[in-house]
Amino acid sequence: MDVEKVLHMTGGIGSTSYAKNSSLQKKGSDRVKHIIIETLKEVYVSSTPKSFGIADLGCSCGPNTLSIIRDMFEAIQKIISLKMKYQPACCELRVYLNDLPTNDFNSIFRAFPDFRRSLWHNDDTKSESSSPSIFMGAYPGSFYGRLFPNSSLHFVHSSYSLHWLSRVPPELYDEEGKSINKGCVYICGSSPEKVAQAYYKQFRQDFCKFLRARLEEVVVGGRMVLIFLGRKGPQHVDRGNSFLWEILTRAFAILVSKGEVEGEKVDSYEVPFYAASREEIEEAVRREGSFQVERFVVSISETDQDAEGGISRGKRVAMAVRAVQESIITNHFGDSLQLDSLFDTYASLLDQQFAMQEIQPLTFVLVLRKL
Repeated sequence: MDVEKVLHMTGGIGSTSYAKNSSLQKKGSDRVKHIIIETLKEVYVSSTPKSFGIADLGCSCGPNTLSIIRDMFEAIQKIISLKMKYQPACCELRVYLNDLPTNDFNSIFRAFPDFRRSLWHNDDTKSESSSPSIFMGAYPGSFYGRLFPNSSLHFVHSSYSLHWLSRVPPELYDEEGKSINKGCVYICGSSPEKVAQAYYKQFRQDFCKFLRARLEEVVVGGRMVLIFLGRKGPQHVDRGNSFLWEILTRAFAILVSKGEVEGEKVDSYEVPFYAASREEIEEAVRREGSFQVERFVVSISETDQDAEGGISRGKRVAMAVRAVQESIITNHFGDSLQLDSLFDTYASLLDQQFAMQEIQPLTFVLVLRKL
């Protein structure tokens, strides 16, 4: 599977789209939004450039994309308004929206005109003449390689993207192309030790490439705020992110038992995902040497316990996972798999687990400063 050509959040505004099923990511980002804005302000105040470069890596589509850009714009606008009391101060903001080429960028483009107008519409004290100019564009491509000109970025934001790998680790398959991780879509209790090693190796390679690419693009003193899923300690199997994949594996197994999908097809399906530990991330940053860890926050991702609009917790999580996974599942299984059946089963299993004990995926917030 070519992840760069296949992986994307489900586009459009339909019932299974990412735009309709990304509230969990929005709540996760909102819990740590103060870190994003505080870091952005620090960079801007310390540099006050005439042209300020911001990149959102893995921007996806839907309301979350422009929501965080609005928050950033308003934060800088407030700083500029205070400065103008003493001296003229205005600048331009360059906002680079990045995701893989298969992302639904058109939905973002369609929202641009209304978004720009809304930046000044709700406050009579705001005007285009007293506010920073804002220029926005899309830059499709993998963030594991170069995307932007040298020293063009002051601030980089990435939310719930860096746990996705550039590819499925090749070491997961033997010489005949068969998976050594049969019965699991990710690292599970029955996985051979080589499976965890292969995933970690791929993560280490990818994260190093990510840091080296940003080394060229971020100015000295610039910051990156990276939000992604992780795990606690050295154990890969826990009741967090890995458990969500374990439940999906069980859903696949039920469909296999019903004859709805071939077991061999399921055995060969592996997700390009890795929940790194704090120690693994910090070690990778130290090894690369171009950035310094300024802040590392661990947050527990939670879902509301009560049903919303008659939709259970399990169903909400299942729909969120579907909006993210649908593209690569469809690419692997084709028409041989009924997605509704898979994710209805997944939702039911999740509800059963939520009723017994909490599932608590970890979210990491990493703030890096360019040396």
